[in-house]
Amino acid sequence: MQHRIVVLGAGYTGAIAAGRLARRLSREDVTITLVNAEPDFVERVRMHQLAVGQDLRPRPFSEMFAGTGVELKLAQVTGVDADRRSVAVTGAHGAEDLEYDTLVYALGSGWTDHGVPGAAEHAHEIASRPGALRLRERLARLAAGEPVVVVGGGLTGLEAATEIAEARPDLDVALAARGGLGDWLSPKGRAHLRKVFGTLGITVHEHAVVTAVEADRITTADGTSVPAAVTVWTTGFAVHPIALATTLEVTDTGRIVVDRTMRSVSHPDVYAVGDAAMALGSGDRPLRMSCASGVLMAWQAADAIAARLTSGKLPNVPLRYFNQCISLGRREGLIQFVTADDRAVRAALTGRTAAVYKELVCKGAAWGVANPLLLPARRRRVVRERTQADATVEVPA
Repeated sequence: MQHRIVVLGAGYTGAIAAGRLARRLSREDVTITLVNAEPDFVERVRMHQLAVGQDLRPRPFSEMFAGTGVELKLAQVTGVDADRRSVAVTGAHGAEDLEYDTLVYALGSGWTDHGVPGAAEHAHEIASRPGALRLRERLARLAAGEPVVVVGGGLTGLEAATEIAEARPDLDVALAARGGLGDWLSPKGRAHLRKVFGTLGITVHEHAVVTAVEADRITTADGTSVPAAVTVWTTGFAVHPIALATTLEVTDTGRIVVDRTMRSVSHPDVYAVGDAAMALGSGDRPLRMSCASGVLMAWQAADAIAARLTSGKLPNVPLRYFNQCISLGRREGLIQFVTADDRAVRAALTGRTAAVYKELVCKGAAWGVANPLLLPARRRRVVRERTQADATVEVPA
């Protein structure tokens, strides 16, 4: 009887996990079903590019997973019963339940307004393709001189503000940051960021906590009113709510608590990767929500599942960081080198070289998803004498 692996979500982490499992395990022994609501891969790290009118290369899953043995099911996940090992989905043919022996939960995250009045009604988000396309349409209608405010001084906010300002130099672009501009970066990184923002003419409102959003303005905690024909909201992410409604052990924000192999601490037949998981990295610090974290988690989960099913050696690769890659438009970039636990060091790469570096990282991540069978691997057979229940028992490294 084949071991049924179901992967929920085909973002970077889910798609990579599914492809890596297909490389590691024999098709005679396992079935791999990848559930996703859309038929093609979304390069989430490029949504700011899509929003300003750039066209992204289509990446249909039917082509990406052709010949891999991964079955794509186009459906919306509506529920997970972790005790009965089943997933409720709704697709073109209605509702159905998918039973699994091993589940990889990779439903990711979306934008959150953090309860700020007016944000949900008036602000635009770029955490999703539909959101980026709506912003694209709105920006295209703006006349010269109209104000655009990006709220949020993290990586997404920096990339969105610089991309908009470079693509539309006729607009009045501003950034509202809760702290100082790039205050987590090294002195060299901060200096370069300020230089680029100045060159692009971006107004920066530092230590500005936004307390309200209206159709034509934002208001900060000190009462300052900033005009905004368009407000772009990039203040962080919230995970998909489904896990919070299950019996899985989750944090108060709904992230699934996992061990070093990305395995649920409460349900050993469930693995969680990407933004949906609460995993610890170097120094026992939680991994941040990012593509950089998610890819490592997907590799770890896939290798651990394969090892447990084949009585192989469990992976013991440390989950650590090397740099933070920030695009600042198409011609400028910033590569901030960091410690294993994601703290900035003095070294940073800037300018055109950094922009090329960042572009190669984005292309490499998409290539890894699109070419799962081109990477070297040796498929291993599932240990037949183990029962279905034993397949989730820990195998010593």
